Amino acid sequence: MGPVAATTGTYDVALNRRKALMGDSGPMALVQNFRVFGIACFACIGGLLYGYNQGVFSGVLTMNNFMDHMGDYDSKLAADQTRKGWLTSILELGAWVGTLLSGFLAEQYSRKISIIIATGVFIIGVVVQTTAVAAGHSSILGGRFITGMGVGSLSMIVPMYNAECAPPEVRGSLISLQQFAIEIGIMVSFWIDYGTNYIGGTGSTQSEASWLVPICLQLAPALALFCGMIFMPYSPRWLVHHDREVEARKVLATLRGLSQDHELVELEFLEIKAQSTFEKRTVADKFPHLQHPGAWNTFKLQFVAIGSLFKSMAMFRRVIVATVTMFFQQWTGINAILYYAPTIFQNLGLSGNTISLLATGVVGIVMLLATIPTLFYIDKLGRKPILTIGAIGMGTCHLIIAVIVAKDQSSWAKHTAAGWAAVAMVWLFVIHFGYSWGPCAWILVAEVWPMSNRPYGIALGASSNWMNNFIVGQVTPDMLSGITYGTYIIFGLFCFMGAAFIWFYVPETKRLTLEEMDILFGTDTTARADYERMEAVNRDIGLKGALGGEGGGAFSEKEKVSEDGKSD
Repeated sequence: MGPVAATTGTYDVALNRRKALMGDSGPMALVQNFRVFGIACFACIGGLLYGYNQGVFSGVLTMNNFMDHMGDYDSKLAADQTRKGWLTSILELGAWVGTLLSGFLAEQYSRKISIIIATGVFIIGVVVQTTAVAAGHSSILGGRFITGMGVGSLSMIVPMYNAECAPPEVRGSLISLQQFAIEIGIMVSFWIDYGTNYIGGTGSTQSEASWLVPICLQLAPALALFCGMIFMPYSPRWLVHHDREVEARKVLATLRGLSQDHELVELEFLEIKAQSTFEKRTVADKFPHLQHPGAWNTFKLQFVAIGSLFKSMAMFRRVIVATVTMFFQQWTGINAILYYAPTIFQNLGLSGNTISLLATGVVGIVMLLATIPTLFYIDKLGRKPILTIGAIGMGTCHLIIAVIVAKDQSSWAKHTAAGWAAVAMVWLFVIHFGYSWGPCAWILVAEVWPMSNRPYGIALGASSNWMNNFIVGQVTPDMLSGITYGTYIIFGLFCFMGAAFIWFYVPETKRLTLEEMDILFGTDTTARADYERMEAVNRDIGLKGALGGEGGGAFSEKEKVSEDGKSD
């Protein structure tokens, strides 16, 4: 027994009280929280842009007119596969840079304003890409890098914004909207590629519009997000942390559709305020020179916050969960499929660019449909079982594809049924990804961090996603041409390793508040000074009073001896 147990008491009482008030998770919970559901849907236009960029280039790369403009950066010669990889993966490199910059922006200027800034950067990158008609591959490389910075920032900030606006009973569903939006973007981009491929014909007469139209179309949702976010609310947790409590309480009540004096609003507000006040007092105690608000202090504090992620086992465990989960998400091979689907389908025996684009369009549809059940039931079923089952399913599909390719890759014309079987396994693979690692990986990264570390923790997880995304996008063309079926074996083994990691290491996080994650991961507040600071905060802001004085009283004599003697 020790201070953690005593501190946990307050939050156990708060958790039980809140669960009694908020009801069950599931589809009806989304109906009851329709306002915040709508706001989250709009913010997830950022995910739509992310997905559209992931998918659109797979078809563009195979268009004859685009290949004419790119020269040896997009050809079928084995020697040029690395350059082809750069056209695709430069977006991910830019996204990695964007995630590293986003932590400061999200903390200093708010999640809302940061989404607007990131969308503006995205728009600039798209405009640069449209000049590729004259400038060739240089515009594509530069434009996709800039676009990537915007996409990377959005991939980090949108889940954070949704997590901080969402009530606990629907938080998983609202964060998973990000993946649902990504998959809508992927599906739409695949079918737009399929349609525009016919502009001017599919051969040497193909028009420049065949690839310019798919690139330019993404400006429409980007402009809608840029303008619409101006009217969206600020995150209530960010408002509390920046001493705008009156506005925070009003936003919280509006999001919940309740009065400001409702017990559930009051309880959630006090929990948020307790965590924020505790973190401010901790900064004042440990880093007094950084406690005063201001852009420069916030900029310096981000390095302190990132450094603190590695200084205690409780925080380092979150680092491992976020970064390793994102590592395995990318090494499932999902983006190898999305970026190079038409090429992969041609390698599996589908003749003609049109047929391969059609099969690619099916990928977008089945992955989108597979995500829908997760939106409604993720907070009932939990994260661990869904992630584990999904990883095992994906790994099995990869190994079956590897066996088929190993046996028949040199004679697809004689084994068309085997080729279609491999194509079906690709479709089944994306179904498994769609309901599991697509939405659930982002949920974990968004929900495991304490408030003061959340922007930087999510940035760390997202940067792991994008750096591994970059590596996968860069090496996949060489893997497909060099080791053929070995590509699927490698991805399959990573899927099974990911399943083991989730099952044996990652804790279940469903239906807990963001503040209660501290308890789940083994809170940092194990020292007497930190315990006393949190107890003082709970008393000062009235959380203990709101709970009727229950939970987390002073140390018992046994706890004092245990703490002083370090025997527990």
